[in-house]
Amino acid sequence: MRASRLLSILITLQVRGRVTAHALAEEFEVSIRTIYRDIDELSAAGVPVYADRGPGGGFQLLEGYRTRLTGLSAPEAEALLLMGLPGPADDLGLAEPAAAARMKLLAALPAGAGAGALKVADRFHLDPLEWFRRTTPPPNLTAAAQAVWQGRRIEIGYESWKATVRRRLDPLGLVVKAGAWYLVARYGQQPRTYRLSNVLDIAVLDETFERPAGFDLARHWRAEVQRFEADLRRDTAVLRVHSRALSRLDRLGADFSEPIRAAVPDGQGWREAQVPIESAGHAAGLLLGFGDAVEVVSPPALRRELARMAADVLRLYGAAPQSDVGESD
Repeated sequence: MRASRLLSILITLQVRGRVTAHALAEEFEVSIRTIYRDIDELSAAGVPVYADRGPGGGFQLLEGYRTRLTGLSAPEAEALLLMGLPGPADDLGLAEPAAAARMKLLAALPAGAGAGALKVADRFHLDPLEWFRRTTPPPNLTAAAQAVWQGRRIEIGYESWKATVRRRLDPLGLVVKAGAWYLVARYGQQPRTYRLSNVLDIAVLDETFERPAGFDLARHWRAEVQRFEADLRRDTAVLRVHSRALSRLDRLGADFSEPIRAAVPDGQGWREAQVPIESAGHAAGLLLGFGDAVEVVSPPALRRELARMAADVLRLYGAAPQSDVGESD
């Protein structure tokens, strides 16, 4: 474990340049004191690593030094090939470079390791889209990606649920979630999220910008997803759900389905659980399609909204259309 961490620290310094002890400790989930001991051990082994003290300092390899300990094991190559399965690369127009990189990776493997790595393409396929969705990338994806790569400011027209606005942004990264592309960009001093399909137009400007120090796109996105989900579903409801509805619960989301699945069913197959909801109106729209397989225990407002919706449906379909009168099977 220690030898693996020492090698990982060495490669991290080679790839990133100067890195602080705090950043290394966070990445490898050890104490800062352990990082200092690891750096001392690398130095004792002849690795030319030195420290810059003070603000903006950190550990750095001597300029020009390159380690040759970068040979990939077969499992590491398989993992990299799995990461490169078709999808986002195609949307970004990188299908050919990705295929070329894949072949170079296979060629660089030790003798005998390539055959095992090739199993990834033969035995795993990633399809990130939901059923009945098309793989149509948003029209402004290429321009957004160009701005992200080059660190150039953009100006966009954006249609949100509130209004259409124009904004000048510092694009920090792109995220694909469930087949949809999102742009994370700084507006003012804070990173914000923009769904690319709602971007009406985009202009890549000549101005460049400095990325926020220490900004981590993956960490930021995880925090945003947690915040969004917590803000969206602030209310709660108590439901009784029959076992015949369980196969359709996943469409409502994990925070909705998990507490219901975890509840112990009674003798008639009913489970009772408290779940988070966005609002009575929104929840009623989701639950109406379950018919009598789901009963709302509380809140009363949700029960009333479901009854109102059901009455509207009954009025629409309760009386036979005039054209059906007198017809028989």
